[in-house]
Amino acid sequence: MHRQIAGRLTGRMSKWVVLAVVIVATAGMGAFSSKLTEVQNNEAASWLPGSAESTKVAEELSGTVDPNEIPTLVVYERDSGLTPDDLAEIAAQAAELAGVDGVTEESQTLLTGSQPPVVVSPDGRAAFVPFVWDFGPDGWTEVPDAAEQVRDIATLDGGSVHLAGYGGQAADAAEAFEGIDGALLLTALGVVVVILLFTYRSPVLWMLPIFSAVVAYTISGGVVYLLAKYADLTVNGQSQAILGILVIGAGTDYALLLVARYREELRRHEDRHEAMAFALHRAAPAILASAATVVVGLLCLVVADLNSTAGLGPVLAVGVAVTFLVMVTLLPALLVICGRWLFWPKRPAFDSPEPTATGFWARVGGRIAPRPRAVWAVTAGLLLIACLGVLKLDTSGLSTEDTYTKELDSIQGQAVLVEHGLQDTSNTVQVVAATDAMDDVATTLGDVDGLGEATEPTEIGGGRSYLEATIEHDISSPAAFTVVTDTRDAVHGIDGAGALVGGGSAFYLDTKVASERDNKVIIPIVLAVVFLILVGLLRSLLAPVLLIGTVVLSFGAALGISAMIFDYVLPLVFDQWPDGANVDPGFPLFAFVFLVALGIDYNIFLMTRVREETLARGTRRGTLVGLASTGGVITSAGLVLAATFLVLGTIPVVFLAELGIAVALGVLLDTMIVRSVLVTALNLDLGGKIWWPSKLDAEDAPLEPAQEPVKEPATTGSTGRA
Repeated sequence: MHRQIAGRLTGRMSKWVVLAVVIVATAGMGAFSSKLTEVQNNEAASWLPGSAESTKVAEELSGTVDPNEIPTLVVYERDSGLTPDDLAEIAAQAAELAGVDGVTEESQTLLTGSQPPVVVSPDGRAAFVPFVWDFGPDGWTEVPDAAEQVRDIATLDGGSVHLAGYGGQAADAAEAFEGIDGALLLTALGVVVVILLFTYRSPVLWMLPIFSAVVAYTISGGVVYLLAKYADLTVNGQSQAILGILVIGAGTDYALLLVARYREELRRHEDRHEAMAFALHRAAPAILASAATVVVGLLCLVVADLNSTAGLGPVLAVGVAVTFLVMVTLLPALLVICGRWLFWPKRPAFDSPEPTATGFWARVGGRIAPRPRAVWAVTAGLLLIACLGVLKLDTSGLSTEDTYTKELDSIQGQAVLVEHGLQDTSNTVQVVAATDAMDDVATTLGDVDGLGEATEPTEIGGGRSYLEATIEHDISSPAAFTVVTDTRDAVHGIDGAGALVGGGSAFYLDTKVASERDNKVIIPIVLAVVFLILVGLLRSLLAPVLLIGTVVLSFGAALGISAMIFDYVLPLVFDQWPDGANVDPGFPLFAFVFLVALGIDYNIFLMTRVREETLARGTRRGTLVGLASTGGVITSAGLVLAATFLVLGTIPVVFLAELGIAVALGVLLDTMIVRSVLVTALNLDLGGKIWWPSKLDAEDAPLEPAQEPVKEPATTGSTGRA
């Protein structure tokens, strides 16, 4: 049945139909995919759940405080001290800033008043001018142009000027991600091309997987656009960047597996259409199981508290699902349309010997076979030692200074403020409480360390009022989190106040808390879902338990080694890097989902082939055949996926660089050690017991010393020309 379906997709006429349908779909979705950035939602409010205290504060203040306001500071510094002429020029520039796009009317009034809001440091060497931008709900995309207008106006001969506060951070973030989607995609494609050239040793074959991957990215981008526009799917710059990487990496992996099986079948079948029908029939179930595992694992993210994480899952799941469909329809059609010449100069002739039977991975299997128990025990022990590095990971979060891999303008401005004893007035706690209790609230805030003087209360209606107080620390630093926690502890204890605490630092703290909750909830769910998929695929209980265990062990080892790299290596590579192995609170979850969902792929590729061979040869001999057959293609697939995720390091964002390195390292561990050595050794040691409680290998025969992993003899009887 499956072979009939596969044959219909790649028949002499149907291959052209498949090609035409996919081209039409690509053209249609391409128009939507090109507009994907238009539906991105990068606003902070879109990341947190409604249950977060900072979200509740934002909702209460929505009628009084515009959530789209972006507090911004222009920071001036002269080492020798600001002269009276400098201060006069700064005041004149403040008046000009009132004409910049997006500056609110209130800020315009202050900037053009008789006493412009120029705040000078106690040492007289620095000053800043505050103002507020408001571009509306979709205005974050307009910040870069407005920032350029500010930089054209704000100058200081012989000194330095920086754009800081929320506005400066937004401008820097836009600069960091400017044009990144196209550049990231091209870089990833370039890396994959090099690996495919090395893998196939063909000057033309690589073009088909690359073309198919680009088609998959285009269609998936269009589908995600439609979901974002009409189904309220949250898409941000981060999820769009990872989408491109994942589609290219996963798509190339699926292509490698299919092409390898197709090449095998070309040696057994004279007719290339028949060879592809057999290849699809045998490879598609493994590819489907792999894609389904990744899709379901990613969809587990929808239960996340963080809206950004919950939205990331469906975005990437769409990408993987579309990629699977493209790789089992378009790619096979293209392969049979082009014929055997694609493999030149190593054209797989009919009835020629299969080279993997005596290749590198066949020899590796031969080395493991005599002492499998010792091999898996030593391998597992070394991976456990690597896991100890996890103890160095610090998931408390990244400060503003530690967010990027290079020192951006807003970070320099923040450093000037700290050095000269100036407070960043854009970072405040916002306290909403009953109007009758506001005097008690203000008094209580005065006792909280790290808070500046509170503003006068402002009534917001319904018997509620609010006030603000400046936090004297970086917005996302542990010290600021302590201030927020202390403030909440203090005001929550005021009887009848119903006080809530929000603001910038409160948002980052609530994000951290939600991330920690998501780690505890989603990781077990993903493990359970992947386990159930493996049970259904392998029809066994013991094998899925062992496979899950090996992938979790690989994940721990990858994080442990990554922590050492973060601490000792990356500070030498990047201009700016956090001290120690500091990571974003969401890093463990992201790394886990990618490594478990993607890492289990390679075990699926191996074990589905082992199960297929077990039916004819028994478990132990089938394991050696499976390793020899899939070893090369899985290694190539791992290199492709690792290389594409490493491309994330080209984005000057610490979180993405750390994620790319951890996933790449984990994938390499999975392909080079876990799948090829650990899983193979376990199979050889346990034999037929691996399939418990099924009776797949009833004889459970041990290997004979002289046995080699020989391929099945080529089948004959096919007709037609290749």
